[in-house]
Amino acid sequence: MSEPTTPSLAKDEAAHRLPVRTLVAASIGNAIEWYDWTIYATFSIFFATQIFPKENAALALISTLATYALAFFFRPLGGWLLGRFADLRGRRTAMLLTILLMAGGSFIIGILPTFTMVGWLAPILLLLARIGQGMSLGGEVSNASAYLAEIAPPSRRGRYSAFFYISTGSAVLIASLLGALLTGVLTQEQLAAYGWRIPFIIGGVLGIVGLWLRRAMPETEQFEENKAKAEQLKHPLLTTLREHPKAVGQLVAFTLLSTLCYYTFFSALTPYAVSSRGADAKEVFWALSIATALFVALQYPMGVLSDRYGRKPQLLAWSAATTVLIVPLSALIGPGFWNMLVVFAVGLGLYTAMTSIAPAIMSELFPTELRGLGIGAWYNLTVATFGGTAPLVIQSLAGAGLSHFFFWYVAVGALIAFVVILTLPETRGEVLR
Repeated sequence: MSEPTTPSLAKDEAAHRLPVRTLVAASIGNAIEWYDWTIYATFSIFFATQIFPKENAALALISTLATYALAFFFRPLGGWLLGRFADLRGRRTAMLLTILLMAGGSFIIGILPTFTMVGWLAPILLLLARIGQGMSLGGEVSNASAYLAEIAPPSRRGRYSAFFYISTGSAVLIASLLGALLTGVLTQEQLAAYGWRIPFIIGGVLGIVGLWLRRAMPETEQFEENKAKAEQLKHPLLTTLREHPKAVGQLVAFTLLSTLCYYTFFSALTPYAVSSRGADAKEVFWALSIATALFVALQYPMGVLSDRYGRKPQLLAWSAATTVLIVPLSALIGPGFWNMLVVFAVGLGLYTAMTSIAPAIMSELFPTELRGLGIGAWYNLTVATFGGTAPLVIQSLAGAGLSHFFFWYVAVGALIAFVVILTLPETRGEVLR
């Protein structure tokens, strides 16, 4: 990028213009990726008995969530392969490939035959589609993060990073509003019969739009200048452990809490509140929609704060507050719109301290020739372990009458993240390696 970076922040503020079109193009794929993952989790209670045997509805839901979790374990493979591909062939090319995989998987799920029609072929096809989407998302998160960080001037990396979760939050908001709309106009029988297919078809169409928007994205200068270094690396994954072990440990620790927060509030709580706590599905969708709008609105201001006052204070405040508040918040989950709104708004409001700067924090840990692979492999391994299993864990514990243990589990993760974040250096305004 040609934007100047001067010692005077005030002067820099006046001279700089955000490349909004490029930022939107870079972020649109991430939006579509997370839209697809969110609708799977939130609509799982409606299509579980369509894809799995309907004789045991509880087992069908557990099987559907297990498929959701299993697909997560292909994210590290996707992060490794597509992250390395991005380090060798470019961020833009890799992001075109990831969005194509995600759109294809969404179309397949949208037209999937039911268990009644084809028997066990239905869940097998579902699993294959989810595996493709899992690999896609593993590459998308790391490559889009690297792209946003690499095109940003050092003094504005927080602002540029904010677009990553502006897109994510907007996508989840669309998914949530769609859920509220469909649950409001369709009966339970209609949702189970065909209504659940609508959001997946929409996701596939959005993927085609994303491909069109990304076609003219420029490659980053940092990639062009460092691709020869990436080509010379013989064992890049081992290199991340051998030369950057502290960075790997720090990434794993704050990603542990980040992914628990994401899947708790955006995915796991919706089916849990409806099926286990007796909440009204429409009220839950509307509460989540309003809180998600707040989540989106706070991203850019929090990115600005990190550019002015630092990344570390935000991360410490987020992890400390989550440690203290997550268990009390869980007591409010249940019937009542206002209860659910408080749960979602407080949880997601705190979470913006992390999400607004996630691409910056992750990209600042690794040099350019290892950035795609370093983020892709270790971030996605952590997400697969702790995020992909979150809906399954909370549903299983609820079935055993032990749902409160899940929120203590999140609190412990928050405490671990807080301790490790204390070891992070402050990287505000520093030039990427």
